[in-house]
Amino acid sequence: MPTLIPCLLAALVTLSPHLSAESPAAPAARQVEHISVWHGEQVNDPWFWLREKTNPEVAAYLNAENAYTEAMTADLRPFSEALYREMLGRLKQTDLGVPTRRGAFCYYSRTEEGKQYPIQCRRRAAKDGAYDANAAEEVLLDQNELAKGLKFLSLGGFSVSDDDRTLLFTTDVTGYRQYRLFAKDLATGKISGPLAERVTSMAWSADHQHFFFVTEDAVTKRSNQLWRTDLKEGKPGLVFEEKDGLYQIGLGRTRDRRFVLLHLQSTDTWETRYLSSDAPLGAFRVFLPREKGHKYELEHREGLFYIRTNKGAKNFRLVTAPEKAPDPSHWIELLAHRPDVLLEGVDPFQDFLVVREKRQGLDRFRIYDVRAKAWREVTFPESVYAAFPGGTPEYTATAFRLNYQSMVTPASIYDCDMASGRQTLLKQTEVLGGYDKSQYATERLWATARDGVKVPLSVVYRKGLKRDGRAPLLLYGYGSYGLGMAPTFSSPRLSLLDRGMVYVIAHIRGGNELGEGWHDDGMLMKKMNTFTDFIDAAEFLVKERWTAPDRLVIEGGSAGGLLMGAVTNLRPDLFKAVHAAVPFVDVMNTELDATLPGTVEEWLEWGNPNEKAAFDYMRAYSPYDNLAKKGYPAILVTTSFNDSQVMYWEPAKYVAKLRTLKTDRSPLLLKVKMDPAGHGGASGRYDALKDKAFETAWLLGQVGITK
Repeated sequence: MPTLIPCLLAALVTLSPHLSAESPAAPAARQVEHISVWHGEQVNDPWFWLREKTNPEVAAYLNAENAYTEAMTADLRPFSEALYREMLGRLKQTDLGVPTRRGAFCYYSRTEEGKQYPIQCRRRAAKDGAYDANAAEEVLLDQNELAKGLKFLSLGGFSVSDDDRTLLFTTDVTGYRQYRLFAKDLATGKISGPLAERVTSMAWSADHQHFFFVTEDAVTKRSNQLWRTDLKEGKPGLVFEEKDGLYQIGLGRTRDRRFVLLHLQSTDTWETRYLSSDAPLGAFRVFLPREKGHKYELEHREGLFYIRTNKGAKNFRLVTAPEKAPDPSHWIELLAHRPDVLLEGVDPFQDFLVVREKRQGLDRFRIYDVRAKAWREVTFPESVYAAFPGGTPEYTATAFRLNYQSMVTPASIYDCDMASGRQTLLKQTEVLGGYDKSQYATERLWATARDGVKVPLSVVYRKGLKRDGRAPLLLYGYGSYGLGMAPTFSSPRLSLLDRGMVYVIAHIRGGNELGEGWHDDGMLMKKMNTFTDFIDAAEFLVKERWTAPDRLVIEGGSAGGLLMGAVTNLRPDLFKAVHAAVPFVDVMNTELDATLPGTVEEWLEWGNPNEKAAFDYMRAYSPYDNLAKKGYPAILVTTSFNDSQVMYWEPAKYVAKLRTLKTDRSPLLLKVKMDPAGHGGASGRYDALKDKAFETAWLLGQVGITK
């Protein structure tokens, strides 16, 4: 590498006028005229050529950027390495997950020190269904063996047939999220395949002989075709193809295993088709035809369909319908709509229902005793926390498994007895090195946005913090797709907190923390709310003396990277440093190209730029299109060459253009994983932790903390 760096830099760069003569030369990507016509306007994009992935000059430029980043952060290397050792020291590297019973076996994963990936295992359950540690262990899939000779391995689907004899699984070895399907005979250990390419979901039939799977389009990566396969014959047959480019399809199965479900979803309209799982050669039936704006999904128990629907209920309500007469005229309401509560899902069991809800940005569960017709709320001890279903596959279960954590409480697995509500702790993730949660505090704040709306903030810090405006603070945000950001625990985050940095999640509009309306108010022609909410949250934290602009760093990835780009353009003076991970910053070029993965179906989230009003609105916030000749904070941009969600050229073009405009001396760095890696970065746990240590060292270094 030392001999390669000068060659790459000499070929592609000139000395930046914003750096001193002693500084390494910043790369300068070649500019080539490229004219597009947008609504009658000719637009030149001189860095458009960076989309040419197979062009050697593209790889050379990206390698030059990596060399520049390495040179500019050389002084941080010891700190980054120390942080890696510190973060690794908190992990219990050899560990066992909580076993989960499914059928005759208890399934679990375990890790071994020095190995990048988990090992998927099972043991035969005891007669009472409990985990039997003395039973022989059966290794279903050792991902470390699968990953031999590979730089990346992602395990996608993982499903065992009802007779416990055959495993279906999918893997991606490039980071492009292009999964291949394999079958493993669990008696002989023989792996067959790949049985299919570009598989995104799958489901078994009850006869454990047939299975279904969904594939994606090779170009757009839209999940659009449903296939059926006979395990013996092995040749798949096409069952269904979704032609509408706004819709993705996916497979599921009801908890009682009675039905295979085909989900067809766009951003604002859902449809479900169902097939009896013991009649795999039959035809899928449409439960309710798609109706613009109607979102619904199904579950089933004891002859009844349970339907979560937004018909007449913005935040959803729960109704039931007889299996033989499921049309709306036979619906009976079980749980009414509540304006302040988002009904997120329902898990039916033989004698109980568990509903998942969100209220005031917090997760909660309620249990319904079907026989007693009574509701019970599951309570949690902290005022700011996250709680998720922990996986309870057995329909006959009497205890519901959940994962509870907070920003100070490590992930904790509980079994909640559905009859009494009593919670039993099964495992709490160990944090080695003497972690003491009593030394940290978490709280919920509410920032007032410029239009008067209250925006929730989740805060964590080490006790003893002085609120005098001098503390460094990392503000994180996302705010898109109706995906709320949960206030979860992170052991690597302790490296920030122990050095006096406050960590805050801004639950801005565009997520679902305060219901479906929270998403609506941060999408399409209201997308600017997402960005102004984040800015207003930052100003609130400064005003309340949690931090100051010269101590405030921000971070976001993917659509959160769009957030980073937008707010940095709008208020560069407010932030000291920015980490934009796999950032969606070239909004107009991407959304005007219907051949790119995700573009068409996301028009319902961002807007269709072929319509002039939407085009004008989107262009007004697109980070790449609004870069200007002015000063910017320190910026670190990270991406992967094989990312399929946000193509590498978006961050590369952003950095190349910004280099020609920024008038300050702050660092602008691009770090590209050229080896196979995905939207989430490296696949191995040690590799991912090294990346986290580097990013943490860089952010801390921007506020003067280097040890």
